[in-house]
This record gives sequence, structure tokens and C-alpha cells, in this order.
Amino acid sequence: MASSTQEHHLHHLPTPYGTTTAPPPTPSAHSNHNHNHNLLSTSEAADSLSRLLHRIPPTLSLSFPGRRQSPPSTTVSPPLISLSDAKSILHSNLLSAAKQHGFFQLTQHSISSHLAQSAESESASIFNDEKQLCFPKNWPLGFDNDDDDDDDVVCGRSLCLDESSSMELGFSSIHEFTSQMEKLGLALIEELACAVGFENPVREDRTRFCSLMWISESESGSSNMPLSPGRVYPYVVGLNYQIRCRKYSMLADSGWISVAPQVDSVMVTLGDIAQVWSNGKVKKVRGRPVPITNGEINSSSNNSHYVSMTLLVTLAHENTVSPLLPIKLPSLGAVLNKEDDDGLGDNDSTTIAVEEESPMFNSFSFEDYAWRVYHARLNIKDPLVRYRV
Repeated sequence: MASSTQEHHLHHLPTPYGTTTAPPPTPSAHSNHNHNHNLLSTSEAADSLSRLLHRIPPTLSLSFPGRRQSPPSTTVSPPLISLSDAKSILHSNLLSAAKQHGFFQLTQHSISSHLAQSAESESASIFNDEKQLCFPKNWPLGFDNDDDDDDDVVCGRSLCLDESSSMELGFSSIHEFTSQMEKLGLALIEELACAVGFENPVREDRTRFCSLMWISESESGSSNMPLSPGRVYPYVVGLNYQIRCRKYSMLADSGWISVAPQVDSVMVTLGDIAQVWSNGKVKKVRGRPVPITNGEINSSSNNSHYVSMTLLVTLAHENTVSPLLPIKLPSLGAVLNKEDDDGLGDNDSTTIAVEEESPMFNSFSFEDYAWRVYHARLNIKDPLVRYRV
């Protein structure tokens, strides 16, 4: 089963190595022999290293430990947004939450609590050594062990599945849950584009998107332990259904924060791709929200095992990421001039003024970016900094 599943996903999620991959570029031939002129820029060197690592099989790939953080002392409640509100109110609330926080909690959505609980129960039975052999291995799908030799950190394992593999492996609840969450995520992207004012990527090409369900298991024996964010993967929006009262820690643009969404809401985080598409107008959350150790509110259970499910609406590897600048519209003066025209065929001479917006990010390959971010885990430096204009 693992072999057929792997072949099935090669088109959408290609393996990070292969015999047809071109070697890293060499410095330009016209460079002189002076040492300073032969040095690649920091960005070029990083790109070359990224492409070199891209040729290394996953079992040999380099990996750097995630940055551990103690849970913040103050817990905040994410902004509350209802899908039942009028469009004007919805867009106003979305814009405010996106620009100020980069995350919010969604109510009045279509996700069933029964479906979420069934998917969680199905997920809890996955983590054993025998079942790992049945899962796809092509990056980023499959298992990832976040084990650490330090007894004072939260360790665990995570599994990444897409919608097709969850069905092929017989996880009907996870498959349906992934499908429903993906629909909600794509609808939110459309509303966000309208609220913030960038071109609607869903309307332009829906096939550019893919969804990954990231299922994590973590454990620890006591509270207030440092957290392991595990693997990081770039995304547009992330969605977490709140089955029970639980606190999360996450790294936003404002720093590490602790949040406590309400039960039956969907906590939504905006990712790095959303920030680029908005041309820097919205804030973001890096990586997935991590449950705080023993962080259930009003919980009498002493069970220290946690299963967390995060749906990432992300992109297929072949995409190029760049700002989706606003559609250029005629200015009011230009429209009035055209209305005052006498109809004698002089419209071509009318100058239509448009309000232009300079891009804040350079374009980049999503596959190269995803590979680097995934294997660097959660670095201190924002990975988007190198692409800023």
C-alpha cells in the first residue's frame, strides 16, 4: 500500500530528490578573480545550498533542532469572527484581525463537532511502530519523530497526510474532516482577499492549492514545560477545530503568545504565504499552534498524551509565490472624463490614472522555500526576510 500511495502523490508532492534535478548554479563566468567578487551573495549562497540539500534523500537530510520556549505567562483570547455576520461586518473584522494579530477564532462555521471527535479518535490509534510502514514516505507526507534526549522538553511524533492518502489508508473520518476543513479554508482565503484587497487566488486557479492534515502526538509528565514546535511547513491558512478547552502556544509576528480559543470554534492562523500574497499587509503565525503541556482548562484528567490536528491549506510544489497586488482600477477623475466625452471617438486619448502599489517581496519558488523551512524547523530569523524588497 505504501508503494502505490507514494506513486499517487508524486505529481502533487514530488520527492525532494531525483536523477533529473539540475545541479546548483555556479558563479557567473564574467566574474573576475578577485576574491570579493567571486563570493556569492548571502541569498544566492542559501539558494545553492537549498538546491543541493534538495538532492539528498530524506534519510540523509540535515536537520536543526527546534527552538524551545516556555509558555507565555499571559493567555489571550483570539479575536472572535462569525461567518453569519453581514459581509461588510465580516470583512471589517477579518481585516482588523489579520492586520493586528494574524490569527482569530471562527464561529458559525459548517464543521460538525461529531466529525471532529471521530477524526481525533481515529488519529489517536495511528501512532504505533507497525502502522508507520503503511504510510507514504514522499516528503512532507508520512511520519516525523520529534524525539529529544532532554527529559525536560516536550517530545512527540507527527504525521502528515493529504486528502487522497487518508482515504486510501482507510481513515474515513480523517478524510471527511480534511475535506470539510479544506472547503472552509478556501472560503476564508476568498473572504480574506476581499477584505484586505488583493487578487483572489482561489478564483484565479483553484488547482494551485493542496491541503495537508498534520496530526501530532506529544507527551510530558508535568506542566509549564518548554514546547517543541516540531516541523514547520509554509501555508496560506491553518485551521484547528477546538474539541475541548485547551491552551496553545504559537509564534506570531509579535512574538510567542499563548491563546485559549473557545470550544467548537475553529482557530485560524494566517501563514507566510498569506503575508506575501497580501504584500505585507497582514501578520502571520509561523508553524502550527502547539498545545501547552497539561494546558486543558478545567480538566481533571492526568493523561499527559495529546493529539492535535491542524489542517494547512498550502500550495502544490510547482507554484511561484509573489504578492497578489490589487486590481488596478481607474481613478474617479478618469471615469468622469470618460463620461464627459462627446462620443466622437476620442476615448483613446483619455489618460486613465491608476493607483499602483510596489511589491514588498520578490518572487520565489514555493518548493525550494518549503524544503528549506521544513528542514530548518523553527529558526529565530523570519525566513521571509531574505525575500523582502
